Amino acid sequence: MHFRSTSLPGVLLFTPTPHHDERGFFSRTADARTLINAGIDPAGFVQDSQSRSRQGVVRGMHGRTGTGEAKLVRCSHGALFDVVVDARPDSPTFGQRAQFRLDDDHLWSLYLPRGVLHGFQALTETADICYRIDAEHDPRDDVAVRYADPDLAIPWPLPVSLISDRDAAASSWRDAVPHLRRHGSRLTPAP
Repeated sequence: MHFRSTSLPGVLLFTPTPHHDERGFFSRTADARTLINAGIDPAGFVQDSQSRSRQGVVRGMHGRTGTGEAKLVRCSHGALFDVVVDARPDSPTFGQRAQFRLDDDHLWSLYLPRGVLHGFQALTETADICYRIDAEHDPRDDVAVRYADPDLAIPWPLPVSLISDRDAAASSWRDAVPHLRRHGSRLTPAP
């Protein structure tokens, strides 16, 4: 397993080496030594979660203020269009986004440091995303920005088939920025 930096500071892409044969494949999905080499404490994750979405569903853009949370995400079934927006006010890439295709062929994992917004769209009939999170969820710190915000201009590849009521009512990026700036001193800076 290897890792590389992305265009957003602290956002890392982990690439395993799947072993395929006539039975299917075997792949390592996490490796303590590789995480340590990337500056991530593998024992720091306190919760694993999984969600399933139908094709076209968008979930996001979600993040946390306060002490926040870091995540290690991967698509265990199907394919996802995954988007990360830097919401760390002191970051040189504040407000910029990066996008990735996560799928069950390449089995990439994406590390999301504290202080970023995250969202995705299911590209296949069903798609499962698995999360490893390093902090217990505190809903008081939730931040949501509208998935179709014109300032973020996220190029969702499919027509959006469904979003949650929470995501439909999310604030604009422009309205979220003052909140992020007020709470920015508590966000963990990018490594």
